[in-house]
Amino acid sequence: MRLAIEQARRAAALGEVPVGCVIVKDGVVISSGHNAPIGLHDPTAHAEILALRAAAQHEHNYRLEGCDVFVTLEPCAMCAGAMLHARIRRLVFGAFEPKSGAAGSVLNLFDNPSLNHHATCTGGVLASECVELLQAFFKARRHPVASNASSAS
Repeated sequence: MRLAIEQARRAAALGEVPVGCVIVKDGVVISSGHNAPIGLHDPTAHAEILALRAAAQHEHNYRLEGCDVFVTLEPCAMCAGAMLHARIRRLVFGAFEPKSGAAGSVLNLFDNPSLNHHATCTGGVLASECVELLQAFFKARRHPVASNASSAS
């Protein structure tokens, strides 16, 4: 999860919502990603999607069986669906997302009996650190540095 947090910091440095993701297979990181929808002009460029794409390229397979995903924020429905289609083994996430989380907060796609693939989920890992990154990012967006306001006078 610490590597995913580092990816989230990279996203924040680029002005993107600080979400980071790493994918691990057999104890080895095979891919990573951070949010980039603004920079890439792509609404699907979430950290998880970018990491899944890179992992599939690494594995030369769109199925990522035996892979574990570590992400700083509970995935949305798009990302959860992509993980299920990729057949990941396990999801570990940091902060819960009460407005759009699809791993237990709003709905749980990973444990839906109607779907043909399931993955184990663990949420809340290093949650306070993940939440702190998100809160600091959005606080800075709502309240720009005071020096900008004073330079206008």
